[in-house]
Amino acid sequence: MGLFNTISEWNSARQEKHHSKMKEKGYCPQCNGRGFHTYAGHEYAFYSSTLDCPGCNGSGTYVSWDELQ
Repeated sequence: MGLFNTISEWNSARQEKHHSKMKEKGYCPQCNGRGFHTYAGHEYAFYSSTLDCPGCNGSGTYVSWDELQ
């Protein structure tokens, strides 16, 4: 069980580091300040669809993300 605890601790430390880095920049940690997420609608499509970030409601700011958390 030590391996699972080590992986869990590493993952939480990595997430905390990412959140603090995004807080310094003022960006949303989920979308990295873009305000949207992209995904390929189809393998052969030449475009990708976008969705507003649910974490910051499309603003891309850390303040908006923090209020919604």
